[in-house]
Amino acid sequence: MTLVWAALACALVVPSVAAAASPLLAWRDPVYIAAGFAGVVAMALMLVQPLLIGRYLPGIPARRYRQIHRGIGGVLVVSVAIHVAGLWITSPPDVIDALLFDSPTPFSAWGVIAMWAVFITGCLALLRKPLRIRPGTWRMVHTALAAVIVVGSVVHALQIEGTMETLSKAVLCALILVATVKVVADLRVWKILNRRAG
Repeated sequence: MTLVWAALACALVVPSVAAAASPLLAWRDPVYIAAGFAGVVAMALMLVQPLLIGRYLPGIPARRYRQIHRGIGGVLVVSVAIHVAGLWITSPPDVIDALLFDSPTPFSAWGVIAMWAVFITGCLALLRKPLRIRPGTWRMVHTALAAVIVVGSVVHALQIEGTMETLSKAVLCALILVATVKVVADLRVWKILNRRAG
């Protein structure tokens, strides 16, 4: 149990510490720094989310996994919003170009795609009961959106040469991908698709 939590803490803390020590932060505006670290927090949370939904973290009561997952999902939405809002304050033209998919930097498009997937997921989670979305349908939609979020965010992060240190960032992205693929495989979402297709 201790080893699992220590490994998770290391995977989350090392990239954050490395980003905080980046020389690229020198002379940067505080808003820009806050926006960047909101992005780092969002990436870290993307590793925790599949671990929670797959119940891979020891010591957590079974009934608490989904509650914590939903709570962290809300924090993830807020983190992405802060990331985008901070970048908007520091450089509105760049954000407009990104939102219009007219940015010369390829990582911008991936970030925007992931951003909208995060916001859509958050909205659907809030409206799930009022819209009476069935569990099977929610699982399929949520899994599809999660895949878009993970792939978009990982590509976005890897293409940016910013405050995150290269090696620790790559390891974090790899862990996010592995955890996501494992939980999708374990939940066997494709079986729901096959039943519906049949």
